[in-house]
Amino acid sequence: MRVAVIGTGALACIYAARLAAHAEVCMFGSWPEGVAAIQANGIHVVEPDGRLWRAQVPVYGDPSEIEARRKDYSDLGGADVALILVKSYQTLRAAEWSAELLRPGGVAVTLQNGLDNYEAIVEEVGAARAAIGVTYNAATMLAPGEVRHVAHNPTYLGTQPAYADRMGELAALFDHAGFETEVGEDIEGRLWGKAVVNAAINPLTALWRVPNGALLSTPDRRWLLAKLAEEAANVARAKGLSLPFEDPVAYTDSVCRSTAANHSSMLQDVERGRPTEIDSINGIIISEGKALGVYVGVNEVVWRLVRAL
Repeated sequence: MRVAVIGTGALACIYAARLAAHAEVCMFGSWPEGVAAIQANGIHVVEPDGRLWRAQVPVYGDPSEIEARRKDYSDLGGADVALILVKSYQTLRAAEWSAELLRPGGVAVTLQNGLDNYEAIVEEVGAARAAIGVTYNAATMLAPGEVRHVAHNPTYLGTQPAYADRMGELAALFDHAGFETEVGEDIEGRLWGKAVVNAAINPLTALWRVPNGALLSTPDRRWLLAKLAEEAANVARAKGLSLPFEDPVAYTDSVCRSTAANHSSMLQDVERGRPTEIDSINGIIISEGKALGVYVGVNEVVWRLVRAL
């Protein structure tokens, strides 16, 4: 299988590095330092047990290089899968690249945070070639091209008849690469389930500059964490979705414990002075909640605090 990984951040590096031993993988990214580091030294991965290993993966970032690689892919029949692992505010560009990189039967799969990525991808590649995935793997960027795989957790791939075979092949590839993977048609509940957790953990870690586990350290922190998760879950249920857990607070607490050392992606963005994905996570929850008459006041306050950074 030919896989184009779009992105050079923490999760993009984890997926590209692991998949490279089992498939033809190429990365595309717009982060100059990340592209340069991977070109020069490959991807360095630190596992949760401290084991260090390296993978050499071709990566392209300059527009002329991307154009050349697009032609190469076209000559070879194109990519079977474009795996989109960029920030939500970069989705449109990633979707445009996917449209040019994919072969006619290829599929663009989002494994991103956020609730508004799929629609942007559909606009570029069409609904018959766009798929939603949800991953609970956690990773922290140590330096350009260097990443710590903080937690090995399941990945879920949504499917539909138009590309059921392709999703089955991709799931098998993920499994061979060490990513526990399931395929199913009811992916929206999984997507919102992850958003519930992200809406609680990400903004609070970014505001307080702490790793995930520290959110359980005081009653005040736990109260805010719980309120954010409860509001987001209430919105999902008002939409008629079945979440992958009964108790959103208990589940969010469990994620904090299992990824205690992880610096959330939003915290990493704030520390590096980059835009955050707050609009695609809490912002969507707020707008959906207001439309459905669900109270989202705590989410709105936290959303404004992060935006004010």
